Amino acid sequence: MSLTEEQKRRLDAKAAETGLSLSDLIRRAVDRYYMSTRDADADVTAIRQAVGAWQDRDFDGEPAVFQSRREPSHHRHR
Repeated sequence: MSLTEEQKRRLDAKAAETGLSLSDLIRRAVDRYYMSTRDADADVTAIRQAVGAWQDRDFDGEPAVFQSRREPSHHRHR
């Protein structure tokens, strides 16, 4: 397998950072890219079906947003 100098440099840096071998990094990247069970078409269909799901609801999120902005950040993430 041939890599560009930039690809090799980035992989070497990631290997040093993670303690993984170049082979492990490449195997993981191949698995993530080619072995994924995610279906992009199904994702797009789900997004399209969700559009407008709240249109008939009597709910305004604006007060909640403004309240969360007034609270210190350490109170928001409990």
